[in-house]
Amino acid sequence: MKVLVVMAHPRRDSLTGQITDAVAAGLAEAGHEAEIADLYGEEFDPLIYPPDEPDWTREDKTYAESTQAEIARLQRNDGVILVFPIWWWSFPAIMKGWIDRVWNKDVAYGANTLNHKRALAIGMSASDAAQYAKRGYDEAMETEIVTGIFDFCGISDGRLEFLHGSTDGGERAVEMIAEAKGLGRSFADGL
Repeated sequence: MKVLVVMAHPRRDSLTGQITDAVAAGLAEAGHEAEIADLYGEEFDPLIYPPDEPDWTREDKTYAESTQAEIARLQRNDGVILVFPIWWWSFPAIMKGWIDRVWNKDVAYGANTLNHKRALAIGMSASDAAQYAKRGYDEAMETEIVTGIFDFCGISDGRLEFLHGSTDGGERAVEMIAEAKGLGRSFADGL
C-alpha cells in the first residue's frame, strides 16, 4: 500500500517530525511505501486564490498548477496520514489550507470523491486525555476531522488518534514515537 504522510510543523527536527518519521518507519516495516509531504519544508502556500476556488457551476475545473501537483500526489496514494500538533483544538493553518486547496470540489467531494482505503489523523496534544474529554475537545475534533473531512470526502475508514503529553519531554516523547511507529505498522491491518 502507498501512503501519503502529511506533516505540518515549522521545524523538521521537532517531535512532530520524529513522529512523522516513526509512522513512515512503521509503514515500511509492514511492507508499505510512505511518501512524506513536509508542508512547511516544501513551503506550501495554504492560501486560496481565485484559480483554486471551487466552481459550483461546473464539474471540470482545472486548478492552479501547484494545486494540480498536490492533487496528483494525493491521488497516487492508497491512504493518507496527517501528522500535526494540535493548535487551538485543530490543525495548524498550513494543514487546513492544504486540505482546503487540495481536497477541493470534484477532487474530494462533489462529482468525485477520494478513493483512499483508509485515513488517519495523528494529533499531538500538550494536555492529557482527561482534559480533552472534560471539555469535549476530543469529540469536537473527531467530528471535524473524521466526519467533516474524511467521511465527507469518501474515506469511510478514517480515524483520529491523539498522542497526549507532547510537551512533557523525556520518556513521554520516547513513548509517543513508539506509539506512532505502531500506528504506521498497523495502518493497513485488515485491508
